[in-house]
Amino acid sequence: MDEVIFLVEEDLESGYTAKALGYSIFTEGETIAELRENIKDALECHFDNKADIPKIIRLHQSKEEVFAYV
Repeated sequence: MDEVIFLVEEDLESGYTAKALGYSIFTEGETIAELRENIKDALECHFDNKADIPKIIRLHQSKEEVFAYV
């Protein structure tokens, strides 16, 4: 596979979380830059052979907003 997609969500307590779709990979980071580095580390841990790591890493960010209708 040439691509892996991570669902990125903002976490009020710890910055950001990322979960790979189709793989058992989960990581987090205080900033997006830290999250990117942690994703690279998580991919290296998940795949035994670096050649198997997908070349494209797609981050799908979602942000939820809640407000009251008064």
